[in-house]
Amino acid sequence: GESHSAGAPSRTHAMSESEIRQRDGASRDLNAARAAFDTGDVDASRQAHEANKIHSTEQHAGESGKYVKSLVFGGLDGIITTFAVVAASVGGSLSTDVILLMGFANLVADGLSMGFGDYLSSQAEFEYTRAEHKREKWELDNYPEGEKQEMVELYVKRGMTESDAQSVIEVMSKYKNFFLDVMMVEELGLLPPDETDSPAKNGLVTFTAFVVFGFIPLTPYVFQGATGGGFTANFVAACFLTALTMLALGAAKAKFTNQSMSKSAGLMLLNGGLAAVAAYLVSWGIASAMGGVSAT
Repeated sequence: GESHSAGAPSRTHAMSESEIRQRDGASRDLNAARAAFDTGDVDASRQAHEANKIHSTEQHAGESGKYVKSLVFGGLDGIITTFAVVAASVGGSLSTDVILLMGFANLVADGLSMGFGDYLSSQAEFEYTRAEHKREKWELDNYPEGEKQEMVELYVKRGMTESDAQSVIEVMSKYKNFFLDVMMVEELGLLPPDETDSPAKNGLVTFTAFVVFGFIPLTPYVFQGATGGGFTANFVAACFLTALTMLALGAAKAKFTNQSMSKSAGLMLLNGGLAAVAAYLVSWGIASAMGGVSAT
């Protein structure tokens, strides 16, 4: 095997608990194990590892769970960028009509870009991983001694004695598919390819999430005829709805980053807030320098 090239796409995202269970068949309760580690509770850690909680419902959840990441991150991008457009429009004292025009144009254009970009990156990642898996399999079929020696050398570098490393590799190499997966991780830093992955579905989920969550900051302006809200009231309502949604999406994002929910939610709110303030101030500054753009 060869080292993982720096320019090639790699699987750097964290897997959800259901994905991890599907891949390794572990019987532990991963959330409980993490909680035990955070509190230093040895008994709770033992209980988490002894728990047998693999059910068919969790395995089905793994199939849909792989798209939750695209849903969350697509939603975050959608709501932050659209709210930045709204804030910039308000900062420049643009009319409600302009806010709606720019907002919906951003939803469609950026949503398509995000969705297609997710599709292309997922497809490139999948094809690269599958090609490396195929190459490693060919090398293992044609020169197993060389592949086993590479693994022995890796384990020796990690602190094993050569005799122990050879014993471990000899046992693992009896199970070809398992050994091939281990080689992918140890030699290349890649997860084995999942043939059930669908880059097209990832892209579609990202686009849909971008549009749905990106629509939220525009809601007060779309329904201002029914609510009777004024220009300032609509912006305040947009700020409130956006803040609540970013907190919720930030908490959901914690599932993939192993952060605490409160920390992740707070950081997302800070991220969106900084983007909106920057957009508002830049627009306000340019509009002031130009002597105003249009009346509200």
